[in-house]
Amino acid sequence: MTPSNDHIAVAGAGLLGRLVAWQLLGDGHAVTLYDAGDLDTPPAAAWTAAGMVAPLCETAISERCVYDMGRFALAQWPRWLEALDASSLWQHNGSLMVAHPQDLGELTQFRRDLDHALGGGSPCRLLDDQEVQRLEPDLAVGFRQGLFLPDEAHLDNRALLTRLLNEIRALGGECHAHCPVDTFPGEVVTAEGRRRFDMVVDCRGTGARQRHPSLRGVRGETLHVQTAEIQLSRPVRLMHPRYQLYVVPKPAHRFVIGATQIESEDRSPMSLQSSLELGSALYTLSPAFAEARILEQGVNLRPAFLDNLPHVTHQKGLITANGLFRHGYLLAPAVVCHLLAEIRGHGDRPFADTLAARPPQENAA
Repeated sequence: MTPSNDHIAVAGAGLLGRLVAWQLLGDGHAVTLYDAGDLDTPPAAAWTAAGMVAPLCETAISERCVYDMGRFALAQWPRWLEALDASSLWQHNGSLMVAHPQDLGELTQFRRDLDHALGGGSPCRLLDDQEVQRLEPDLAVGFRQGLFLPDEAHLDNRALLTRLLNEIRALGGECHAHCPVDTFPGEVVTAEGRRRFDMVVDCRGTGARQRHPSLRGVRGETLHVQTAEIQLSRPVRLMHPRYQLYVVPKPAHRFVIGATQIESEDRSPMSLQSSLELGSALYTLSPAFAEARILEQGVNLRPAFLDNLPHVTHQKGLITANGLFRHGYLLAPAVVCHLLAEIRGHGDRPFADTLAARPPQENAA
């Protein structure tokens, strides 16, 4: 068990790093938070992401443990947000899947895949065209069927990251921006030299490649637009044989659109092809998006191991947590709670079989 007055370094101020730093400060530890980039507009994948907590949508193409950890997230996020006095950032309105008439087979296949992954009895509900319109009146007319997934949610991820940073600072956390680090058991190395700590927590994502040789970055792209011509109450996914576009509503008439998942570590700006595909698919969801203003084209790398699952490693003086892949807000609560139980020396670790396993390929190292 780590004494409550220990000095702990947290390397990486993305979603994991901020949640861990906030919780450790609440435990009474002194915490120093480091990040290689800016803290107020961080370069982390969590800033670029859409902030969905969608265990059903992801389970059809992922491991069963992703669904179980996602269910855990649906219960944990409201507790954390209430503690942060930020419950308004959480929207638990389910999600909607639609497809154009020629692509309705994609909805059928998704239901089959989900039933297979969950062993039958998936909670999604098939909708006809009138039910789709009642649920989201501003969608284009012509979607003859849809799938409603009631137990899914989304949150205002950028407001959350800002709220966490403010709370860390208010609790006395020592924060260092634009400060790349190397991590070692009980030690952090910066350009200014070595600094000792009682414990080091490494949550640097792709920045931890030297520590995790099997870690890779997977390119993801998002389009941020703004329009008052359309309102959505929940994330909407457009099923297509080649891609699945998602649109997530944000405050101030903003929407985050994404779909791309590219096995590349290229951080260059969004390609013309990606921009055209996202924009064209968005327009087919509703012609009202035609006059939307493009505010941002986001590109980032999602940290992933070979199995696309997160892993937590623990040795004396150093804990690492990494590999959230495309499931940041879905899996972060399970990872953080497991990591905190390791530091505290007590607490439930319901996903230890997955999280405590060494990442693939590193087993043989």
